[in-house]
Order: sequence, then C-alpha cells, then structure tokens
Amino acid sequence: MRTLIIDDERLARNELRRLLENFPKIDIVGEAANADEALPMIEELQPDLLFLDIQMPGKNGFELLQAIEGKAPDVVFTTAYDEYAIKAFEFNALDYLLKPVEMHRLSEAIHRVEEELQHHATDPARATATTDPGHRVLGENDQVFVKDGEKCWFVKLGKVRLFESMGNYVRLYFDDQKPLVLKSLNALEDRLDGNAFFRANRKHIINLQWIEKIEPWFSGGLLVTLRGGDKIEISRRQAIRFKDLLSL
Repeated sequence: MRTLIIDDERLARNELRRLLENFPKIDIVGEAANADEALPMIEELQPDLLFLDIQMPGKNGFELLQAIEGKAPDVVFTTAYDEYAIKAFEFNALDYLLKPVEMHRLSEAIHRVEEELQHHATDPARATATTDPGHRVLGENDQVFVKDGEKCWFVKLGKVRLFESMGNYVRLYFDDQKPLVLKSLNALEDRLDGNAFFRANRKHIINLQWIEKIEPWFSGGLLVTLRGGDKIEISRRQAIRFKDLLSL
C-alpha cells in the first residue's frame, strides 16, 4: 500500500513512520512538510494512501486535496485539533487520527483503508478504467475531492448522477448536493470513463447507471429521466452514439 506522510512537523512525521513499521503492508514512498512539496510527489508517486495533517503553513490539508488533479488517494487525516473532526468526516475521509497517534487507533484506520483498497481491487470496471496510468481515466468507484466555498466532500463518481456546465465551472449533482468546481465540461469529459458517463449535449454529462427512463424527443433526439427526477435532453447527434452504446 503506497503511502505518503504529509505533516509540517518533522517529529510527528518520524513518530508516524515509526508506528507504521508495525504494518508490513504499508510502503512509505515519501514524506512532505507542506502542500507545495506534496503535490508533485502525489503526481509522480501515485500513492494509494495519504496520512495528511490539516493545519500546515501555506495550503492546509483541505486545500491540498482541492489542488490534486483527478482521482484523490484515500486519506486519513492527522491533526492535534479535534475541532476539525466533524469537518473531516464531512469529507468522507477514511479516518481521523488525533495527535499523538495511538497504536490501536492507527490499526483501526489501516484496517479501514485495507477494506477500501480491497473493494477497489475487486472492481473490474475500475481496473478497466485505469489500464492507462498516463491518462488516469476516472471510473465510478474512484473518489474525487470537491470544495465549494466552505463545504468539502470526497465523493465517489458513481454517486454523481449529472455534471452540468456553468460557464467556466461544472456543477455536480449527488445526493442533495450541487457544488460547483472550477473546470470545463470538456476537460472533465476527457477524464471520465466513457463506459459509465455520457456527454448528452454541450451542457450535460450523465451517469448511465442513473438513467430511469428514455423517451423520443424533438428532432430525433432523446429525453432521459434520471433517478431523482432530472430530465436531460440528448441531442440528435449524440442520440446516435447513445443508442449504439446501449444497443438500443
């Protein structure tokens, strides 16, 4: 399990490294003192797991995650400030460890990480989506970090039913949330697994697993209804590709 430790305190990094020696499946591939050091390491080393401090000089832990391009690694937050606990779990982090880290809590956190990675490893769709690591196509079981104002989430892409272009931003629809991210729909389309996500028209990408109903629409197009009630028009041009994809 390729692991990166990110903490601005050298003593804290050393102590965590020492504790992690008790877990042979953990392979510490590097450590960083801040976000500026960590980001190129994440890009180059492609870790499975981050032990991530929240309060650091420069970008904090949440801002670092926001800056990661594409799929976010699994994350266990480490911090001395328990006031961040609720916020961390809003992110759906796998766990949250208070400093000084206790061995039994570290063991629980690593067990959760192993369960999550095992789920990824047995998912054939994810394996197909990541056969080209240079392109790093994102599948339904990949999680991404989303920040909109003060709210933050880790969200599995399979839960996102709809992506909607809003100028230079894209709005994500999942659960009852509709955050905006600073990214173009074209750039997002290039990163998403085309077997799971479909460009319906110039403004929308839909999650094929969320389609509830398909009906004919004007000028040879189609109208799809997603679970939750969203109605999206598939343009005439895209309707041909859509029918081929679903063998209609």
